[in-house]
Amino acid sequence: MATWSSCLVKEEEEEEEEEEETEDEEDAEDEEEKKEEDEEEEEAKMDDDDDVTEEPHMLETEREDKEEEQSKSDEKKKTEEIMVVKDDEKEKEEKNNSSESSTSTRIQNITVKVAADSSAITLQQGRAPIWVPSTNTGFGKDVYHFVGHDISIYETIDSFGAVMWPAALALCSFLDNNRQRVNLQGKEVLELGAGLGLVTIVASLLGASVTATDLPNVLSNLRANVMRNTRGYCRHMPQVAALSWGYDLERTYPTSAYQYDYVMAADVVYHHDFLDELLATMKHFCRPGTTLIWANKVRFETDLTFTENFKNAFNTQLLAEDGEMKIFMATCRE
Repeated sequence: MATWSSCLVKEEEEEEEEEEETEDEEDAEDEEEKKEEDEEEEEAKMDDDDDVTEEPHMLETEREDKEEEQSKSDEKKKTEEIMVVKDDEKEKEEKNNSSESSTSTRIQNITVKVAADSSAITLQQGRAPIWVPSTNTGFGKDVYHFVGHDISIYETIDSFGAVMWPAALALCSFLDNNRQRVNLQGKEVLELGAGLGLVTIVASLLGASVTATDLPNVLSNLRANVMRNTRGYCRHMPQVAALSWGYDLERTYPTSAYQYDYVMAADVVYHHDFLDELLATMKHFCRPGTTLIWANKVRFETDLTFTENFKNAFNTQLLAEDGEMKIFMATCRE
């Protein structure tokens, strides 16, 4: 009985030991599985870290490549722009050289045709109009040829007096080709509305002592053109002065002190509100012994009206004409 009881106890103890071993094995397996899971989680985390670290690196590389491509594109664009600018400059230079190297055609000489009742000069059929200039055009200037000289004229956009008008070219051509008829050697000459100064320059080269007048706002460019083309070439250096047309000129230009052999004006009649003042100014300076030479292209009805008033105020003679271009000579009525 005691023996059977002892055996039973022993079996129970063995069963308990087996259960404990089984539990230990299960615990060990659980710990192993947990350890493996932890290791997998750590590996996954490390992979994620590697991905995160690798992505910015890849982005940085792509950014550098993109910046390099953009830089190359910008450099290429700048190079193309520089080439275009150089091509434009080369084209302009070639055009300028071509213009300067070509022989300019001089103004066709006016052919004198003395009529029985008039001494007006007309042009032969097929000849160029007298206001067509002999000129080479450069950067900002025109070069005209009169009296054996190349005359450089710079224009501006300040006013009407700062551009070349056709009657100035016509008058210069007439003076250059009729030196015996209008002998300016040693003569005192006043130009009204001198503008760019071409008539003053030509008259000075022909030997006259000239005073060029115009409004104050055009005197700077007028003086520069006159000085540039007459210094060292003329016996009498021309003067430049301000003169506004009007009725009260005796105070600023008294006739006792200002007497001239010739008074000249070119294209001073156009669409402006001072035609009466202009005629009064012509009367003031055109005294006995003075010859007035006025060249103008007829454009408006008011030009015709002024021409009639001009003829009524002076003894007039038509020196030259070509279509609407006319050159008058006048003396005062004594």
